[in-house]
Amino acid sequence: MENAIEVTNVAFAYTSSLVVQEVSFCVETGAVTAIIGPNGSGKTTLLKLLLGILKPQKGTISVFGKQPKEARNFIGYVPQKFSFDRTFPLTVWEFLKFSHFECPSQKIEEYLNFFGMAQAKTALVGSLSGGQLQRVLLVRAMIHDPKILYLDEPSAGIDVGGEQTFYELVDRLHKQYKNTIVMVSHELDVVFHFATQVICLNKKLLCEGAPRDVLTPELLEQIFGMGATLYHHASLR
Repeated sequence: MENAIEVTNVAFAYTSSLVVQEVSFCVETGAVTAIIGPNGSGKTTLLKLLLGILKPQKGTISVFGKQPKEARNFIGYVPQKFSFDRTFPLTVWEFLKFSHFECPSQKIEEYLNFFGMAQAKTALVGSLSGGQLQRVLLVRAMIHDPKILYLDEPSAGIDVGGEQTFYELVDRLHKQYKNTIVMVSHELDVVFHFATQVICLNKKLLCEGAPRDVLTPELLEQIFGMGATLYHHASLR
């Protein structure tokens, strides 16, 4: 199968200290890839390199054969935090139209329905709960039909019950639209059930492969310390 992403010997430092060190991996088209690691391990930095927000100081990144910046038309992105003035009187529909002026209204309606947000299109963005806002951000990321969807800690700010529902929604999205999905996550149980590939990072690449093969108790203890474990939710996958 064709690779959507190829990362070869990539290194990056904000100052003199390397945050990402000699990292290499590939992501197959249609994969669901989770990047995991402890705080400060370089996960979000790696995602910014994949997005083309940062440029590697060493090594190369290819996204469908292009430089990350050149591949942005193929990419959808949901950030970990979305800061805005909650008092600004902007509706969900206006927010989405302003984000993609050229997008047909029918396409916006399609994704609002898919993510269960059709009834909220006249609501003010500032009035949305954390889970509702993440769904709207997913709509914004998807309405130009990207080949790759990047999610940076997408369940941050969502309560535990809503967190599981959110990932089930992303799972349904992947099954219907067949996107390649790359997500940064600290939810090991979700990663275990939802991802087809996991990349374990602590500045260097510690491991890469199918979750059931690489997420061993020994590795989890090495990465996260004593007490790291998986709790299985039967409803996922």
